[in-house]
Amino acid sequence: MRHDAIIIGGSYSGMSAALQLLRARRSILVIDSGRPRNHPASHAHAVLGGDGVARDTLASDAREQLARYPTLTWVDGTATGVTGSLDNFRVTTGDGQVHEGRRVLFAIGVSDTLPAIPGLADQWGKTVFHCPYCHAYELNKGPIAVIAVGARSLDQVRLLTDWGPVTLLCNRSLTLGRATRAALEHLKVAVEETAISHVAPGRVHLADDRILSAAGIFTSSATAPAGALAREFGCRLSELPTEQFIVTTDRRETSVAGAYACGDAALSHHSISLAMADGAWAGSQIHHDLVQC
Repeated sequence: MRHDAIIIGGSYSGMSAALQLLRARRSILVIDSGRPRNHPASHAHAVLGGDGVARDTLASDAREQLARYPTLTWVDGTATGVTGSLDNFRVTTGDGQVHEGRRVLFAIGVSDTLPAIPGLADQWGKTVFHCPYCHAYELNKGPIAVIAVGARSLDQVRLLTDWGPVTLLCNRSLTLGRATRAALEHLKVAVEETAISHVAPGRVHLADDRILSAAGIFTSSATAPAGALAREFGCRLSELPTEQFIVTTDRRETSVAGAYACGDAALSHHSISLAMADGAWAGSQIHHDLVQC
């Protein structure tokens, strides 16, 4: 069977794209590995209609809604290869099956590379976060630590001052000039120059044996599309040093005709709400493309 579109990735952007196409009565295949980026988080926040809902519940409810449409095929598995061209794509899954589709959509999400600090990865999505809109409100104005990864961390610091008292930990990754220090002082941001030894739940251990308590710890990760699938297929990627994404047109078509990308993998800013919106747009644009052929 040849599907109208094969969507690789069944998280929020992929499901949102699928919904638009299913409602257009198109035959859609979703291939999902079951490993969303936000799997460490227990609840979703800043999602209209789903604020505070358990992550698993939000995702399973969405999938159940898609399952009501008879033109959906859902495969729990991993896409291992993409070949072909416009109107004749082939996607291979880990079990050796080959699926055919007229269009393909990469909704593959991103992988995060965190600062190399012991304990940080273990707390990612639990007490260590990147998005204040998703997590900071629940900290109840408690103390916030920001682990610097460079000058871009200053924007994160400025935002977070609305959610609680902030301490910026330079951790040998950020040198502050006089004007920047004055601006931080004006915002009542504390600055800690001592390097970090390791991170534990709610605590930052410094190299001089001091311990800073924090209701939440924020940092920025380096992101890139999850896996090598899009790159190996020939989709052009951005060349930014800390945030790599699949380059698309405003219609979300990649550098390969008939291949589209959406969600975190195609955006420089990430959240569930943004992924849903981007998926809806990509799905509608794929439908427009199909209608014109």
